[in-house]
Amino acid sequence: MSNSKTPVAILVRVSTSNQETDRQISELEAHARAKAWDVVEVFRETVSGRADDDERHALRQIEELVGEGRIRKVLVHEISRVARKNSVAHRFVETLEEHGVSLYWHAQGIETLLPNGKRNPAAGIMLALLAEMARSEVETLRERINSGLAEARRKGIKLGRPVGTTLEREVFMQKHKDILRHLKAGQSVRNTAKITGKGTSTVQRVKIASMIEN
Repeated sequence: MSNSKTPVAILVRVSTSNQETDRQISELEAHARAKAWDVVEVFRETVSGRADDDERHALRQIEELVGEGRIRKVLVHEISRVARKNSVAHRFVETLEEHGVSLYWHAQGIETLLPNGKRNPAAGIMLALLAEMARSEVETLRERINSGLAEARRKGIKLGRPVGTTLEREVFMQKHKDILRHLKAGQSVRNTAKITGKGTSTVQRVKIASMIEN
């Protein structure tokens, strides 16, 4: 009988550069040691969980390892570390499953594949549920922002130059595409202002306008 260890990769993701990944990594490495798994590589990614598939470079690198047959499992702290967009998370999980690679997420202690290699029905249900919860969090945040804007208008508070009509918003967003790109990549308002050389109030207005549109 072979004593070789199961090769695994660890994926950690944070939205901004000032967030720490050490705790996620240490807990996943400890779990791997307890299971006698061999950690082949650790992938760190600083990007918004709402980022599109083509912006998720760490996912592509993991898929390369999967395609080469170098890993059998991918470990994440929780499913939102993979993505907060259903389409991105499901596509990644499906790619892993096509190669017989299981995704393990630590917070729930569950894997997408059973020991016999078949899909774990419980994981499928949990994946859909958690992805829906993550989407609900974004919708709740958007509702709070819209509610706050409405209350500010009711009180007569001016929020910079108005971006009222759909056409005005489109022109405004087109003018500040660079700001939107950095916000979508997970940069904070302050960091985005520094990178683009624009005022924090302008960055904040782009952030609010993008949430209203979406």
